[in-house]
This record gives sequence, C-alpha cells and structure tokens, in this order.
Amino acid sequence: MKKLSLDRVLQTQGFGSRKWCRAAIESGEVCVGGELVQDYRAEFDTSDLVFSVFDEPWQYREHVYLVLNKPTGYECSRKPSHHPGVLSLLPEQFARRDVQPVGRLDHDTTGMLLMSDDGAFIHAQSSPKSHIPKVYIATTHDPVTPELIARLLGGVKLHDEPLPLSALRCDQVGEHQMEIVLEQGKYHQVKRMLAAAGNHCSALSRVAIGQLALDTLGVAEGDWAYLSARQIEKLVPSE
Repeated sequence: MKKLSLDRVLQTQGFGSRKWCRAAIESGEVCVGGELVQDYRAEFDTSDLVFSVFDEPWQYREHVYLVLNKPTGYECSRKPSHHPGVLSLLPEQFARRDVQPVGRLDHDTTGMLLMSDDGAFIHAQSSPKSHIPKVYIATTHDPVTPELIARLLGGVKLHDEPLPLSALRCDQVGEHQMEIVLEQGKYHQVKRMLAAAGNHCSALSRVAIGQLALDTLGVAEGDWAYLSARQIEKLVPSE
C-alpha cells in the first residue's frame, strides 16, 4: 500500500507543479472517488485510485505504457526540428511526466509506436539483446519479386554496418507490398535494406511488435491507448 498526499498525486501524474496542484485542489477542481476534496494534504492509497481534475477522470498509474498509432508527418523526438513531435498527439500531462517514445519511427513512417515513462521498460524494449521482432508493411516503388525476397532473407550489406543484415521473415502481400520482420532496429533499416536489394521504399508502416499486433488494439491513426498488463506481456519474442 502506497499513500500520497493529493497534491503529490496530481504532481506525479503530470498535472503541474506542487503549487499549481495545491491551487487546483483548494479551488474545488479535484474529486476523488466522486467526492470533492479541497485539502491538498489529504492522503490516499494509490492502489486503483480514481480521481478527476476539471471533471476529467483519471486513474493513478505509477508508470504509463502507451501505444500510439502514429500518422505520417510527426517526429519521434521530445525536441522536434522539422515536424510536430508525437508528444503533441498525447495529453500534455504525459510530457510533464517524461513519457517518451520507445525507439523511433521516421517522420514519414506510420503505425505502432510504444511510449512510456518507465526507463527499465524502454531499455528492455530498445536493447538489441532483447531480440524483439518488429513487423512492417513496406510499399515498394518497383514490383516485389522472388529475387528481392531472397536477397532480403539472405542478407544485404549496408554502409557503416560490419555485417550483412537480413530479415527474419519476408512475404509478398501485394504486387508492390511486402511484410518484413526485423529485430535489429538499425537506423532507416527497412528503407536502406530495400535500396541495397535494388528497390525503393515508398511507404512504410509498423504493424506489430513482438506478438502484439496493432490491428487488434482498435486504435485509429493518430490516437493512443493504454496498454494492459496482458498486452505488455505480448511485447516479447515467441518461444
């Protein structure tokens, strides 16, 4: 059981400074369990704690684990330079509690992006040692051929990479589309591998991580959702 004062609850959830949180509580903008609370010193058990700020309901979470269905034209950076950042698609509370992307998708790449404020989770998901497969749908400029598939499965040499990189799996799903599964997570890897194999990637979307597929989550493009414990368990390689 972990108890926190109400102003501390709001601060940890990203609502603002302790001063701001105390002012919001004292002005009658915060309810706990449906009851108005105006004493910022009041302590609450954070287990399954539900509260509201400005009539918007929230549940206390020590860490947040999110999935974003990333649209094109957004950068996976806390300090974007040429396009809006993906954090602008989330409630501002998440930026205040240091939620950040797990890895990166290029600004013109769409699909499944994990986000969290749990450093251990981010490291485990990002580490090459984890061998977590990621599934992409790539649209190609030229038609997909058996020879292209064979080259990607056999390994292609990329500039600045000491060894050839190969796909774990690669299947044609359309005349100009393929499903490609990677686990290395190198910079621009799908695009660079297709170029090295003699084609060009004209569009790219990540559709699954580990055993968790984006199309099972019901998250529309540009929207986000919390991940459940069961869903997080699927973000690992299959046995």
